[in-house]
Amino acid sequence: MLWGSKTAQASEPDLTRTESASKNDPCASASQASGTAWLAGHLHHLTPEQEEKLQEFKTLCAERKYYTPAVEQAEGVEAKTASHDDATMLRFLRARKFDVEGAWGQFKDTEDWRKDNAIEALYENIGVDSYEAARRMYPQWTGRRDRRGIPVYVFEIRHLDNKAVAAYNSTMTTGTPETHKSSTVPARLLNLFALYENLLRFVMPLCSSLQRPNPETPIVTSTNIVDVSGVGLKQFWNLKGHMQDASVLATAHYPETLDRIFIIGAPAFFPTVWGWIKRWFDPGTTSKIFILSASEVQPTLTSFMEPSSIPKQYGGELDWTWGEMPNLDEPARELLQGLEQDQVDGEKRKDILKGPILFEGDHLKVLGTVDGKERRETIPVPKSQVSSEPEAPAKSTDSEAKTDEPTEIKPEDEKAVDNVAIKVNQLSVDETQTAAAQTAAA
Repeated sequence: MLWGSKTAQASEPDLTRTESASKNDPCASASQASGTAWLAGHLHHLTPEQEEKLQEFKTLCAERKYYTPAVEQAEGVEAKTASHDDATMLRFLRARKFDVEGAWGQFKDTEDWRKDNAIEALYENIGVDSYEAARRMYPQWTGRRDRRGIPVYVFEIRHLDNKAVAAYNSTMTTGTPETHKSSTVPARLLNLFALYENLLRFVMPLCSSLQRPNPETPIVTSTNIVDVSGVGLKQFWNLKGHMQDASVLATAHYPETLDRIFIIGAPAFFPTVWGWIKRWFDPGTTSKIFILSASEVQPTLTSFMEPSSIPKQYGGELDWTWGEMPNLDEPARELLQGLEQDQVDGEKRKDILKGPILFEGDHLKVLGTVDGKERRETIPVPKSQVSSEPEAPAKSTDSEAKTDEPTEIKPEDEKAVDNVAIKVNQLSVDETQTAAAQTAAA
């Protein structure tokens, strides 16, 4: 994950915008998110042609021994789920605009990569301390979701100074699971792989199980707030490799897991940084990136999220700061009550257990190792808290009839969209100088 922007003139806030970002209209994006347009190409929101492409893709992958279809229970036959759920298969199809052969190429590469790096075993056996050290170096889940139920992550770059990076690198000699001691992959990347697995195998299925609009469609993406305030050019340069690792990995093996990225606090030199960052993304990804000026932050974020889901430092009400464990909303807290730890003196709240965890619908699996010993526990999930009939991303069902009924937009959502349309400065190339003049006059 990471950013985008646009070249501008005149005032300093304008300098944070590069050409590509000017084409990304936060108002239009918020309007789309408030309805059902964003669901196009997702499970149960497919056109007849897309349905055919999904079936064609699954058949092709099955023929080439990379996909196993579900088996229905019958006399003498045990029911089995498919090797991959439809929501996962659709991520690869959307990434290739439903070009079946193109999706197959990326899917095959990803499956080979997962096998070669024993990704599932990695997530199950990584050291909890090593996992926690990595969690503090990359985007962190706040424990909250946007208005559609998509998890909200925050990445504050200024904390990743030389001292923090050096301390993190010093942990690379420990925490690598026994299953990967002989791996030629650098430990920092193994840790990063585990973080992405947490997104796919814990956060997304958890959010899919919570009450939300359009529960028929699993949550498969995340929304990210990237705070680059207080970061100098030298620090950006020193973190180039660190950030590139995450961006390249997401593009190659975790396609279509990004909903939007909001860049906050971009400095005047950001166009220089964007010059090399944009090479890590395809046009589809850069279209999801928005550079926000100081006046745009609160109205834009509010159009996507309830104030209770926005950290206080960005104009919201959420009591959460960088480095903390997720501050869960009440529905999620009820669902994960079995993971809550005793409150430590001086801490704001009870935190959930650290380290790798699986969310598997009706139960949780606690994984990882502590001091070289396996950590294994199965915790039931309260049934009353699970939303009705969600499709768990870790399981598979065949595609069913699509749902075309529009979601009713709540009055407060319409107000939020209208509000952002009024308040957000839409700085296109032709409007830049006018907007700058208005800012100066103000």
